[in-house]
Amino acid sequence: MTEDSSEAPRRVRVTAPRAAARATGGSFPVAREMAEQSEVGQLFVASLIRSQLRLALVVAGGFLVILIGIPVLLAVFPDINSVTILTVPIPWLLLGLGIYPLVIGCAVLYIRSASRNERRFQDLVDDD
Repeated sequence: MTEDSSEAPRRVRVTAPRAAARATGGSFPVAREMAEQSEVGQLFVASLIRSQLRLALVVAGGFLVILIGIPVLLAVFPDINSVTILTVPIPWLLLGLGIYPLVIGCAVLYIRSASRNERRFQDLVDDD
């Protein structure tokens, strides 16, 4: 547009789309039950604790089975002791380098699953 133009600048209204706004008029019965420490609220919290405990036991059990399985595998197949890679025996590589990816994998599995459990619980609390 030039300065000598007789047209006035057109007004433009800029708006943002509404985020998924929730109606605040409703109540959250699960949250209220938890806040009041009723039997129902305690049941929901106990359910979350049980699911987190179950997850911890499953991940720890799987980790221990694999961790104990490596020495058992080496005891069952003693010929593996004579195999080397760059003058380092395979059992040393398995026990020294093979454990770290296992620990990291178990940690990632646990964190993702625990976060999923907490998200489900939060969805239950926020739902209504």
